[in-house]
Amino acid sequence: MTEGTHGFPEEPVIRDKRRIDPETGEVRGASAQDGAAREGGPAAEQAGGGSADLAEARAQVAERTLDLQRLQAEYANYRKRVDRDRQAVGEQAVVKVLTELLPVLDDIGRARDHGELSGGFKSVAESLESVVAKMGLQSFGKKGEPFDPVVHEALLHSYAPDVTEPTCVEILQPGYQFRERVIRPARVAVAEPADPADAPAGEADNG
Repeated sequence: MTEGTHGFPEEPVIRDKRRIDPETGEVRGASAQDGAAREGGPAAEQAGGGSADLAEARAQVAERTLDLQRLQAEYANYRKRVDRDRQAVGEQAVVKVLTELLPVLDDIGRARDHGELSGGFKSVAESLESVVAKMGLQSFGKKGEPFDPVVHEALLHSYAPDVTEPTCVEILQPGYQFRERVIRPARVAVAEPADPADAPAGEADNG
């Protein structure tokens, strides 16, 4: 036994190094170790891993969103093509029927010009003309309008001093169009301006 600072014997210090606390039966230092582990160990790793997983999930959501938008755009374009094709097929069927009726409409027009459109025939003719007009058929071609090779077909040609450009001077057969589509051009007689050099000398001097 050793003596202390004041000459009194110093009591021995007993350190209990037992890992199991005899009173509680718990492992000494386990709570502190668990706290430290929770503060700086797996929790930190889980936090870092969670951020990476969240970023990956967001990237996948963005990619799936783009895929969905592309699919929607492709479907919308597909629907438009189908609608256009369906409309085109329907218009072709209508044009075919109207084309078959053009000779009948020509007969009605000639009968009207000769004053032969009367009685029951007149009623039927007007009903037919009303029906085809509702379907979208329109006639065109007027005397005196400029000649347009896109919508006019010249059957007769002449020169005239009273025109300044190629002009339809006679409508031999009206043209027909369905909406913006020409079914049959108007058949016309065309006159072009006369060349003054071709006129007789006296007429040229008087002009």
